Order: sequence, then structure tokens, then C-alpha cells
Amino acid sequence: MRIGIDVGGTNTDAVLMDGRYVVAWAKSPTTPDVTGGMLSALRALLAQTDQARAAQAVMIGTTHFTNAVVERKRLAPTAVIRLGAPATASLPPMVDWPADLREAIGGRWFLLEGGHEFDGREINPLDETRLMDVTRRLRDEGVRAVAICGVFSPVNQSNEERAAALVHAAAPELSITLSHQIGRIGLLERENAAILNASLSALSRQIVRALGQALAEVGIAAPFYLSQNDGTLMSAATAEQFPVLTFSSGPANSMRGAAFLSGIKDGIVVDVGGTTTDVGALRHGFPREAGTSVEVGGVRTNFRMPDVYSFGLGGGSVVRDGTGLRIGPDSVGYRLTEQARVFGGEVLTASDIAVAAGLAHMGDLSRVAGLDAQFVRAALAAIQSSVAQAIDRMKVSAQPVPVVLVGGGSCLVADDLTGASEVIRPAYYPIANAIGAAIAQVGGEVDRVYDLSAMSRTAALESAKAEAVERACAAGAAPATLEVVEVEEVPLTYLPSNATRVRVKVVGELQP
Repeated sequence: MRIGIDVGGTNTDAVLMDGRYVVAWAKSPTTPDVTGGMLSALRALLAQTDQARAAQAVMIGTTHFTNAVVERKRLAPTAVIRLGAPATASLPPMVDWPADLREAIGGRWFLLEGGHEFDGREINPLDETRLMDVTRRLRDEGVRAVAICGVFSPVNQSNEERAAALVHAAAPELSITLSHQIGRIGLLERENAAILNASLSALSRQIVRALGQALAEVGIAAPFYLSQNDGTLMSAATAEQFPVLTFSSGPANSMRGAAFLSGIKDGIVVDVGGTTTDVGALRHGFPREAGTSVEVGGVRTNFRMPDVYSFGLGGGSVVRDGTGLRIGPDSVGYRLTEQARVFGGEVLTASDIAVAAGLAHMGDLSRVAGLDAQFVRAALAAIQSSVAQAIDRMKVSAQPVPVVLVGGGSCLVADDLTGASEVIRPAYYPIANAIGAAIAQVGGEVDRVYDLSAMSRTAALESAKAEAVERACAAGAAPATLEVVEVEEVPLTYLPSNATRVRVKVVGELQP
């Protein structure tokens, strides 16, 4: 048995699953400290069945780290060391960052000689003398985390690894992030991801410890895992090291849960929560990954993230009818049960509209019985139109596609969506996100450039697959269950030689 937990902006959901079957589930309002809402959901689960204490594993999707970046809070003083001089000097690190986020982490950066060409040849030897000077300066200035980024380090990691060893030996108290372990080929986006990861290093240790304590507090002794952006799992220890890989775990969990519950492997998922609606595409049962850079807190990154379009529509969205009907993007969020009209509050929300229309049954119906029927119909039509437009944005062709509706707020959406070949609202749709966490698999991915003038295409593919399998096994996957779910080849015609970018993704079940 497994427990799946997903922390959303409005609600925290928990589910106990025995294999493919739901045993019990619970929802609880998300709290400002996040962990409190998780505890409430777990206690509600335990109140239904004591079997939850016998779970073999707990899978958690959390917003802790995304919130820290968005709110510019609890970030460690961080510096970046770029290895690439004399190249790359025209665009310094953090050049396109929001000023307040750059200031929140200190904005320190250094450009040292080092780095490699696309084929692994060295641009310049690593400047170890200056690296030691920089390290001493960082210690003196109170820096607590360092991101090390080398040009084309996903092709050749030697400079980053050598620099990390020297920095650790001179300043073992510094937390070090290496860019090749997180991002892909593009320098600036990979560097940005590494800096964000380094700035979250202290918080990640605190959060992982707090999550373990929360589980112990309710008597659950099972090991726990965190959901990643691509819908797979990582251990608590890996999450401490790479917190940025959890940024989009919520939408990824919802899409994986939607695929599991509906049986749809390729289609569109619409997840309507309390604050936002997330629309994404399924590809082979996994979230379709974004093909371009993805912004997190105003910063462009290029690590694996689901291709999701989010907009301000949810059960807690504020509805206004002043100069014109407007729904959201602001929301009462986790204060829905305090501020919505049906719960005795004074704010008209989308949930009030759903209750007035008979689409949902919650709170006190008499509190919205006086709403004008024409106004209610207009609000529902606006909601329907906004969801249909979002689906159209995510489609890759004009052909109708299956649409799966999940999330507690999906009662706002009718079943006659434009652009949908069929609309599926599966059983347990309000907790698809927690189910997605509970059934998550373990993955391994490789994304690198191969010189096909030095090796055959077949050898390059086999090398990438073998490395992806090795990474999946190291993450805890059972070898007998591994499956290659994605292979992508992109010839890099703008580079000299016969260079090809190869990306391979492998998934498997968690090792018992």
C-alpha cells in the first residue's frame, strides 16, 4: 500500500492506495506553512482507516520550493561560478533575472577560464588558482551556496566536477550545485536552474526533515519520496540535493493521475483547482514536456518541466460584475471555507456560482439563492469559453482530442467542450493529483550531444539508453520493470561535424 499526498494552493489531498485501488482519501485546506495542511489531511485519512500506518511508501508533491522562489523568501545567499572565459563574457550570469530575486540571493557571480566545446574539447584549462581566490572571498562574504556552470558541461562534466572538488575541500560548509546534473544543453537556462537550486539548498534540508517529522508525528514510519516535474519520483535524499526538480510536481501529478484513472494515454488534461486551472497534454501517459524554456518566478530555465498552460480560474476565483463580468485571476485560495458566500463570507466566488447553478453541493444554498439566473448563466459561459480556449492552445492540430477533467473545481466545467472528441470525468477525479503521486514511477533521463563522426548512430542511442537505465536504477527503479518511454534525436546542423542531440527517458516501478 502507498500514500499519495499533493499540496495545492487551496487544498492538500491525501489518498491511500492498495495497488490500483483507492482505499480511502481526504482533503484539507492548505495552510500557510504547508506542512500543517499535510498533517490535517493525513489525520483525516487515518480517521477513516488505520491501514494508512501500514503503508510501504509515501509519495509527496509539494509547493514548498516553488513558493519560496515566487515569494522571494527563505533563499540562501548564493554565488555562481561560470567556467567559460574568455567565451560567454557578453551575457553575464543572472542577466535576465528580476532585480528583486537577484537581490534576494546576493547577485554574486564570477567568470573563470574553463569549459568545453560542443564535442567535449576544452576551451581553456580550469583556472584553479583563481577558483581558490574566489572560494576564499565567498567564505568571507557569508555565501552559503554555490552554483558551478561550465559551457557544454552536459557533454563533458570534468571541469564542473574538478571545480566542485576543489571548492568543497577549501570550504566544506558551502552547498554546491553542478549545472550538468539539472539542466540541458543551453547555457543561460541551465545556469539559471542551477542557481535557483543552490539558493534552495538550506530550505530543502529543512523541508525534507519537516516532512519526515510530520509523518512520524502521525505514526507513519514508511520511507517517503517526492514527485518530480516529469511525473516520476525521487528519494528524500535526492530532493534535498535537487529541490528545483519539484517545481511542477503538482500539474505533473494531476496529469499522471488523470491518465491512470481514465486510461487515456494521449490527450488533454484540464485540472481545475481552487486557485488556478492547469491544462496540459498527455503523451504516452506522461506529461508532454515543454520544448522551450520555462519561466519559474520570472527566471528562464531548461530542466525537464511539463508543458502546462495555467490561468486564474478555480473554485476560489473571485467573481465581479461591475463594469463587466470578470472571473479571477485573484482567488480566496485556502480561505474559501471562510470567505465564499455559501460558507457565510461576503466574497462571490466561482464556487458560489456552481452552487447556485446546481453543479455543486456545498455550504448553504440559501446564501446564493438570490443571484440573478442570467448572471449565473453568463458566468458559466465565460468559464466554459476560457477552458475551451486553453485546450485549443495546448492542441498540436485542429482535430478533436480526448479531454480528461480532474480537480475539485472541475464541477465548474460542463461536458460539451469545444475541441474535445470526448470529455471524461473519471471516478475519484477530485483527488487525481494525490493518486498521480501514489502511482508514480521512477525515471532516468539522458540529454546530451553525440559526435556521429566518431561513433555510429546505433552506438550513440545504445549509450544514451544504457545511461538512462543506470540513472533509473540508481534512483530506485526495479530493473525488471524498466521501459523506454521516449527517444528523441535532433541533428544539430548549425554545428561543425555530424553532431546530434539525443534524449532518452526510461521509467520503471519503485523497487520493493
